[in-house]
Amino acid sequence: MDIGGIGALVTGQSSSALQQQVGIAVLGKELDSQQENAQSLVQMMERSVQPHLGGSIDIRM
Repeated sequence: MDIGGIGALVTGQSSSALQQQVGIAVLGKELDSQQENAQSLVQMMERSVQPHLGGSIDIRM
């Protein structure tokens, strides 16, 4: 293999490694975002719960 071929191989491997690192970083950011969304949803659900409502019915005649 000549020097030009080795250089192209190294450059291709570096590019592939960089693409993989970028993909992992993007995935990490997306996971963080999804975790924040899930926490917000849980907080909204906790605030909406009113356990004292619906437990009894007042009937007046």
